[in-house]
Amino acid sequence: MEKQRKKSYPLWGRSMRICVIGLGYIGLPTALLLSEHHDVFGCDINSELVEKVNQKCIPFCENGLEERLRTSSIKAFTHPVEADAFLICVPTPFDREVRMADLRYVESAVESIVPYLKTGNLVVIESTISPGACEKVVCPILQKSGLRVGKDIFLSHCPERAIPGKTFDEMINNDRIVGGFDQKSTELTERLYRSFVKGNIYKTSIRTAEFVKLMENTYRDVNIALANELAILAEEAGVNVWEAIDLANKHPRVNIHAPGPGVGGHCIAIDPWFLTESTANAKIIEMAREINDNMPSYILHKARRIFEMHNITNPVVTILGVAYKGNIDDTRETPALKLIKLCAKEGWKVKLSDPYVSRFEYPLLSLEDATRDSDLIIIETDHTYYCSLDAARLAELMRNRIVIDTKNILDKSEFKENGFEIHTLGGNISGTKNVLSKSGFQADDFEIRALRGDIIEK
Repeated sequence: MEKQRKKSYPLWGRSMRICVIGLGYIGLPTALLLSEHHDVFGCDINSELVEKVNQKCIPFCENGLEERLRTSSIKAFTHPVEADAFLICVPTPFDREVRMADLRYVESAVESIVPYLKTGNLVVIESTISPGACEKVVCPILQKSGLRVGKDIFLSHCPERAIPGKTFDEMINNDRIVGGFDQKSTELTERLYRSFVKGNIYKTSIRTAEFVKLMENTYRDVNIALANELAILAEEAGVNVWEAIDLANKHPRVNIHAPGPGVGGHCIAIDPWFLTESTANAKIIEMAREINDNMPSYILHKARRIFEMHNITNPVVTILGVAYKGNIDDTRETPALKLIKLCAKEGWKVKLSDPYVSRFEYPLLSLEDATRDSDLIIIETDHTYYCSLDAARLAELMRNRIVIDTKNILDKSEFKENGFEIHTLGGNISGTKNVLSKSGFQADDFEIRALRGDIIEK
């Protein structure tokens, strides 16, 4: 990637000086893209992360991150610096006790820039926030500087639209929404983002921009919940939901999502709750969240029935994948965590493995160590790596050859040839002889179907 010459922007009469607060999965890529055109300084309270950025060491995995960081001129600090524009890119946790957005990181980040504000500055909130937060929470903090929002300084909300693994591509090519406190705030923000965004930039009010971001992730969450509920109903009806979805999606106006073991990540798993915190009129949203949050319990129920059917006591369970989605190292809000805790609560021994994740709150093992003497593998994450697992080698390692493939990614014919019993979410259960080779159990030739929660020999 060639080093680009920084452009001069007439609004400020020069390339801008920008301070990005929060150098995580969104903040750092945003800072690097802006640094190709402006003088960018990063700020994060994590001193270890700051040191890594300054040493050109990537703090997390993302396609293109290593090269862009290596060639950038970005400098990072544990405190803000004076700038023309400040971007707030800190996390917005979910307070599960009261089911509300926890804005303390946003508030702290905005407080931190108050001593550095001067007339003409632009402040952009990229963090996901509940509707009205910019006006009710951010504005009063900014005005502690003695500067008036919309008169002396300018404020906008420009929510990110990017998915891990494709962050740079989506930040550059996706359309963006800019909502300003006033017209000038909107125009300044549009000009700033136009330095790297090739997609359309749509302008609206600041509160509408806040609402749109939450709508987008709520739409996805509700549709995933529908797919998960259809998977459960398909099992009760003796139907393979994967085939049914494929056929239903041939309708020109139908696009049913894929079911799975739950929803994770920094957006879909928590943002819908931000819409519900001040209303009693969000029934579908709340129900969708409950369905998706309860999928780990449903997977546990499937595992329990398997152990009961095969008279397996004191089982060893291997969970493959703790990242919340495939081919990334991000474990934020991963549904695997709830499944791990539920299995441990049953008294089962749980072993974990993930080829992408290096740091997790439970120990991670190699694939061989995680599957050795295991009674059940649960495919939790659809890493490409898992699509080509060596079924023959796993058959040698495991005590009982049983798999729950929650993502429907395995080559079932290969696993069946090696004596595995394969269970899918919303699908049939295929059994073969010598399913449980080390325990002495030997199944007859039959197809097992999940029908209304019972195991039926056929």
